[in-house]
Amino acid sequence: MFGKLNHLAITSDHYTLLGMFYRAMFGLKVSGDTAREIGAISVGDGYVGMTLIPRRGGRKAGLDHFGIEVEDLDKVRDKVAKKYPDIEIVKRPGNRPFASYSAHDPAGNYFDLSQPGHENRAEVYAKGEWKQETTFSHFAIRAREAERLADFYVDLFELEARNLPSEEGGYHLTDGRMTMAIVPWKISSFNGAGIEQPGMDHIGFRVPDINSFNANLAMVTKTNIQLAPKPITFDSEGEARLALLKKCPHGSVQLADPDGTLIDVAEDHH
Repeated sequence: MFGKLNHLAITSDHYTLLGMFYRAMFGLKVSGDTAREIGAISVGDGYVGMTLIPRRGGRKAGLDHFGIEVEDLDKVRDKVAKKYPDIEIVKRPGNRPFASYSAHDPAGNYFDLSQPGHENRAEVYAKGEWKQETTFSHFAIRAREAERLADFYVDLFELEARNLPSEEGGYHLTDGRMTMAIVPWKISSFNGAGIEQPGMDHIGFRVPDINSFNANLAMVTKTNIQLAPKPITFDSEGEARLALLKKCPHGSVQLADPDGTLIDVAEDHH
């Protein structure tokens, strides 16, 4: 596969808390490099790395962006110049742990671009792959022109499109391990709930046993209430939002991290 979906990022006022949450709930690993973690913490499953970024003035909290690693960045730049001249690719500052460059799709969702051997390959991204039972499975984006976006990512990064039962018009693109779900954004989808703008919607994990995951979740929450998931179903609006999240075919248990980022969890049957 030419492109790998192996980077996610969350912006948060409580990035250190989230670092412990994802380690305790999903067994993700961190670099342990204190000097770097003062600025941001990266957690990973051996394939996907997720950077937890302290929120500064003007930044929105929550799921911020994703990243794609490619075999040949020059090939991407050439194809963009020829077929997508309105798409910009810009170089990023040297303190980003994954991004050598960043770009955006036709809907304005921005993503980082990296190539093996580039600078900015710090922390969990430079460790090399390792194996663990619990892994990231997917992330989802809600977009006005879902089909156009799916065509863009398949064409540019050679992701495989798979048909799955999902919300009408949804597309599921995979690199063979990680999946990007592109779901149509419709204002009517949020009937009964607070309306969210188009953009990244949730992240997902595969766990070896869903009962063991639930037991660990209960144990962690009992041990430290600060690590408890943020409730989703606080009222009828929360019930409506949970019902929308449950339409994703990649998960069977839904929750939110302590900052409110939505998470889908499913048992790995492979």
